[in-house]
Amino acid sequence: MDLGELHHFLGISVTRSSNGLFLSQRQYAVDLLQKAGMAECHSTSTPVDSRAKLSASKGAPVADPATYWSLAGSLQYLTLTRPDLAYAVQQVCLFMHDPREAHLALIKRILRYMKGTLSAGLHIGTGPVDKLIAYSDADWAGCPDSRRSTSGFCIFLGDSLVSWSSKWQTTVSRSSAEAEYRAVAHVVAECCWLRQLLQELHVPLKVTTVVYCDNVSAVYMTANPVHHRRTKHIEIDIHFVREKVALGEVRVLHVPSKYQFADIMTKGLPIPLFEDFRSSLCIRNPDASTEGE
Repeated sequence: MDLGELHHFLGISVTRSSNGLFLSQRQYAVDLLQKAGMAECHSTSTPVDSRAKLSASKGAPVADPATYWSLAGSLQYLTLTRPDLAYAVQQVCLFMHDPREAHLALIKRILRYMKGTLSAGLHIGTGPVDKLIAYSDADWAGCPDSRRSTSGFCIFLGDSLVSWSSKWQTTVSRSSAEAEYRAVAHVVAECCWLRQLLQELHVPLKVTTVVYCDNVSAVYMTANPVHHRRTKHIEIDIHFVREKVALGEVRVLHVPSKYQFADIMTKGLPIPLFEDFRSSLCIRNPDASTEGE
């Protein structure tokens, strides 16, 4: 049965224009602010502080953990169209087992940021979909408690952002190169899945997927066939990525940190850099007018 053009799906508003699709969860965000009692709050420019790192044990426990769990879970759904929230929401979800006042303060900061960007959403363009480009980054030993690193990536199909992630690494990395390489392996696995999906949709990619990483040592390890004692503990990741490089499916290149868009997935950033990267992730305000209006 043909239901016509898509307008709403599971709380996501879809607006079609000559430039593509605009996905927004504005009403969901408004309802969330009402639920949190912050409908009239003042806005902030970024969702997370660029200096402080949250600890699991500092501060008093929150008075009502159920409220914390509910707000954190609701924010997770909002990241479906707001990749600029991914890192901040990942951080608050790390402390669901024992939320503290500092963690609740971060949730309130995210909501204040959301208040100032209610109209923002994800833009999917109408350009060609003939290439897959990924950016991978890691915040080495960023957790003050466990010294685990945070991996982040963003993947573009053509000029449109189609996949992103901000995730805690499951093991402790002994060097920044190791942390970065684990992040590269993670994004390469996601790119392989996307390439296979496009193949099944009869839109095969004929060009190599390019993965950008800002760590020179990690880039070097993707092509160096010599095994060293210091890389033995990440040998599986190394074999996996090198195999994809040898097959011509993936190419890992260096990118300067100022163009590493995946930074927004791994750490808090200063306002100018955050706003620049946010724009690069296809986060837009809706057009003034759209087709059909």
